[in-house]
Amino acid sequence: MADTDPGQNFAHRQGDDAQAERDTGADADPRANTSANPSEHLAAETGTRSLRGVVAVLAVSVAAGMSLFHVYAGGFGALADMRQRSLHLACALVLCFLHFPFAKRFRDNRFLLLLDLGLAALAAATAIYPFFLHEEMALRVGDPNSLDITVGIILTLLVLEATRRSISFMLPIISLVFLLYAMATPAMLPSAIAHRGYSLNRLADHMFMATEGIFGIPLGVSATYVFLFVFFGALLEAMGAGQFLIDLSISIMGRFRGGPAKAAVVASATMGTISGSSIANTVTTGVITIPLMRKIGFPAENAGAVEVAASTNGQLVPPVMGAAAFIMAETLDVSYREIIKTAIVPAILSYTAIFTIVHLDALKLGLGAMDRRDIPKFRSTLLRGAHYLFPLGLLLWLLIQNKTAMFAAFYSIVAGLTIFAFEAPIRHFHNAIWRAAHMRYEAEEIPHLSDTLGRMSRVFVTAARNMMGIAVACACCGIIIGVVSLTGLAGKMSELIVAVAGGSFFLTLVVSVFVAIILGMGLPTTATYIMMAAMVAPAILAGAAEAGVAVPVIAVHMFVFYYGIVADDTPPVGLCAYAAAGISGADPVRTGLKSFKLDLAAFILPFMFIYNTELLLIDVHAGRLAFLITSSILGMIAFSAAIQGYLAGRVAWWGRLMLLASAFLLVKPGFAFTIVGVALFGLIYWVSRREGTAMAT
Repeated sequence: MADTDPGQNFAHRQGDDAQAERDTGADADPRANTSANPSEHLAAETGTRSLRGVVAVLAVSVAAGMSLFHVYAGGFGALADMRQRSLHLACALVLCFLHFPFAKRFRDNRFLLLLDLGLAALAAATAIYPFFLHEEMALRVGDPNSLDITVGIILTLLVLEATRRSISFMLPIISLVFLLYAMATPAMLPSAIAHRGYSLNRLADHMFMATEGIFGIPLGVSATYVFLFVFFGALLEAMGAGQFLIDLSISIMGRFRGGPAKAAVVASATMGTISGSSIANTVTTGVITIPLMRKIGFPAENAGAVEVAASTNGQLVPPVMGAAAFIMAETLDVSYREIIKTAIVPAILSYTAIFTIVHLDALKLGLGAMDRRDIPKFRSTLLRGAHYLFPLGLLLWLLIQNKTAMFAAFYSIVAGLTIFAFEAPIRHFHNAIWRAAHMRYEAEEIPHLSDTLGRMSRVFVTAARNMMGIAVACACCGIIIGVVSLTGLAGKMSELIVAVAGGSFFLTLVVSVFVAIILGMGLPTTATYIMMAAMVAPAILAGAAEAGVAVPVIAVHMFVFYYGIVADDTPPVGLCAYAAAGISGADPVRTGLKSFKLDLAAFILPFMFIYNTELLLIDVHAGRLAFLITSSILGMIAFSAAIQGYLAGRVAWWGRLMLLASAFLLVKPGFAFTIVGVALFGLIYWVSRREGTAMAT
């Protein structure tokens, strides 16, 4: 869809300008030669193969059929658990083996493609087995026949291989370790985690015959809520909502110091509401904002790090917080609205800290705003894309009305498809408004009906492709949960963590953080959360009980959820840092270290709300909440200034310590603490401002 308004195509101009700048050598970096097409970056990250001919038709048919089935089930009722999950997994496995080669270097190997077609057929046959035989299988739980066991073993191996191809090798390795642990005898294990040992047949029975292993809660959530929200995000992106949110963010923030970096923060936060994926968020917004940041003087590592930190935290922003949030709701047996409610204030605080650090970084580097010619007009940008906000607003309203997540997602999808179908009349309406208001504009090109229908149909394929990795990862995580439930590992881990912490609740939290970071390296947030919820959350609750601290269960799960997100950009395996570095041309490790610094607030934020659950909107009245939010925002600003060593001017080491003390006091419950914290903050602000003025003169 073309448009010649001065602001509409600026993203493409900026991508071209930034590329030209790199090519001509201004601040050039030989590694910075990168395309401005997000899909190319995603393909480079995933290593997917290009399909042609009959295989392409097969892949498109499976993807479109998968989407049609899930959207229909979302509106008119899902199938029985085992049947819904079976069909969901079968489609995802087929797509994984068709799209992901054995290794990236074999993307064009035709012989291996034929082998993968065979694996896809085998995966479909084994995954669909429970769809037709789930009633008979239910009667044979605990006493499977030889065919059940054979199919279960083959499916388990195929799930592990599909996960390795589509996600990373780490999750299958961890799953294999758990499987080996389940089969180990007591003599082979330390006494603290020993169990009686299980045969391969018993393990296959537990993993395959019921909803305890592969077909457990994670896959169930993926097959219902998550697919609909992923489809909703793909729909908004195809409509142009993603580009609209980026343009709108730049139109608001571009005129301020370090404008592109601030726009990246705002755009990533808003994109997080429709994406729920940190890597997709990084690539989609970063391909526009990173070249803009480089153009006004941000170093390559800084530009990439801002996008990584902002995009990673996008998973904290309601209403779409990624698959892990839906799994949390299912695990805790609460409505998704409760998850959204608890996430609102922490999301505000997290982005306050990142925004402040970015602002202070721009001040330290002496950077200015964007060229006014490159900033899209706010009014025309808002008018052009205001209709994109309706489906998102409807989704929020339905969730606030306590409708189920599936109900809200389905009717928001219907609203989005309706708006998409009437794209041409909407464009005519925009042009009429501009003419009537005598606004300076160039008319929008009206899309042809066939073009609109073509883009709409591609949504069904894109959504399924976006889901395939999530689905197989959830099935793989089901293996881990199955082992945990079979062996009683959760209780053993709780005892071990509490023993290591020596009965201290604070140390229990610290140990849990280290476990989350180590387990989460190279894993998606969903996988990290599932493992943490199964093994570490019970330990935190046990530690709280032993220390006599009352902590709501939802607060504990939000705690481990946050550290699963933070693990996404923790060096040296931060996946988002590699994606951002591919755009900025910077070193990915240095980009990861820089983003880790920007994200330090996310490290302390969970401790804040675990000790003060009012920040999760638990048992708090409006007046108290307003006071807490104001105090905590100021605390985040103080913490950010301490990290940067800059406030109104440079801050000495002792001033940074005082800012840290101020931040601690401002987020600690109690009016007296807040007063002292404000006083300390005011003192350091005055000193830094005076010294900054003195240096300037």
